[in-house]
Amino acid sequence: MLLWLVDFADHLQFFNLFRYITFRTGAAVFTSAMIVFLFGPSIISSLRIRQGKGQPIRADGPQTHFKKAGTPTMGGLMILAGIIGSSMLWADLSNIYVVATLLVTLGFGAIGFYDDYLKVTKQTEKGFSARARLGIEFVIAAIAVLAMMLMSEHSEPNGAKLATSIAFPFFKDFVLDIGWFFILFGGFVVVGAGNAVNFTDGLDGLAIVPVIIAAASFGAISYLAGNAVFANYLQINFVPGTGELAVVLGAVIGAGMGFLWFNAPPAAIFMGDTGSLALGGLIGTVAVATKHEIVMAIIGGLFVMETLSVIIQVGYFKMTGKRVFLMAPIHHHFEKLGWTESQVVIRFWIIAMALAMLGLSTLKIR
Repeated sequence: MLLWLVDFADHLQFFNLFRYITFRTGAAVFTSAMIVFLFGPSIISSLRIRQGKGQPIRADGPQTHFKKAGTPTMGGLMILAGIIGSSMLWADLSNIYVVATLLVTLGFGAIGFYDDYLKVTKQTEKGFSARARLGIEFVIAAIAVLAMMLMSEHSEPNGAKLATSIAFPFFKDFVLDIGWFFILFGGFVVVGAGNAVNFTDGLDGLAIVPVIIAAASFGAISYLAGNAVFANYLQINFVPGTGELAVVLGAVIGAGMGFLWFNAPPAAIFMGDTGSLALGGLIGTVAVATKHEIVMAIIGGLFVMETLSVIIQVGYFKMTGKRVFLMAPIHHHFEKLGWTESQVVIRFWIIAMALAMLGLSTLKIR
């Protein structure tokens, strides 16, 4: 919205700052953080009054979790307010990558909100039908992927091939063109990312810091992939327009920091599906836009690990009637082993940071 101030740069040099993605990204971080800090307390108070008993606690979970009874959920509303509000101010809203990413964020956030609403009102761990939820998520993701594909096709001479291709890290020229099947692939990446973050959200502060780390990593990737000079130097695929996504990811970082202030142990509010699905979907959409879907599996390796632990646990139990882990997702397994909640959270943060560094290293190892 504020990008129009560039028109006044001829009269006042200061407004020339608004041309720069780096400036607007920094401004987006600050703005989104302030939105969450300022409105967070009132949102928490309102949700606490309306929800009564708060988010249901798993009966088979660690005993330490029962003291969290009564903590309100849907804290993702705070995060979404920061991201959307800040992005509306600082991002280029004519950019299709920005629009697609924000629409996925809002769509997934709405699905998560409905799921949280059902859980709170019925006081049960089961919310929205998993099959219906995944179906709606995939439709939203597929529409966004199609829009970005069409944009990429017309962005540069080689765009038509790149739009439907999967790029591989460590190989500077190798891409696999899968044609229109890319819609299925891209949709799977976005939906998978959304639900992977959702599985990770189970302890105070556990999900939001890895999300901030992933957002910072993809902020750098989107800026580099959207800049012809940097992309050529690093031998990564140049995708015009994706640099603007750095502004949106800056808003994610700021909103995440603001939310962590209230979500730090003992949490005053939980993110809920409202936040986890939206944030995961956002990161997945950026990964598809920048042609770094496989790198996302490295940077978001913690989310992948959490998801695999659930798939393995459920699959093995159905086949044998036995469990591989004491409890899934895997962060609960370590709690059952005797790790304190803070030990699990901080150690998982360390893993997330290490994986992000590994993922970013693929930018130069070509």
